[in-house]
Amino acid sequence: MTISTGERLPDATLVEMGADGPKPVSLADRTKGRKVVIFAVPGAFTPTCHSAHVPSFVRTKDQFDAKGVDEIICLSVNDPFVMKAWGEATGATAAGITMLSDAESAFTKAIGMEFSAPPAGLVARSKRYAMLVEDGTVSLFQPEEGPGVCDVSGGEALLASM
Repeated sequence: MTISTGERLPDATLVEMGADGPKPVSLADRTKGRKVVIFAVPGAFTPTCHSAHVPSFVRTKDQFDAKGVDEIICLSVNDPFVMKAWGEATGATAAGITMLSDAESAFTKAIGMEFSAPPAGLVARSKRYAMLVEDGTVSLFQPEEGPGVCDVSGGEALLASM
């Protein structure tokens, strides 16, 4: 069952690359008492994710800050080493966007957003979406209907809906 507006996020442990290597991140702790944007992509360095989705949040980071968003998290079913390199390559890290790994796809599966496209080498990945989470509850959820597009889940689209 796909998560929807008004539901609480399931607790999940994601992974972030820290100064001393990979470290666990409790999503419940990150969202408790805070306003957080989470956007997910099928894969780091993949065409739409790299050229459209992440750049849309880099461009709009200041506008989200102005709306009281405490943190923007980019989530992907990639390892934390890849997420770190991708954050640096796209300017997301420099812009203040948190790059988190759902390496086992556990969170992605728990919210019903998993998919596989073996011919493209994508197995147990996340569908593309963006959500606004307030104190652990989804207040806005914008999943993409089709692959390879970033229409409703980009930074500008999410801002327009807030």
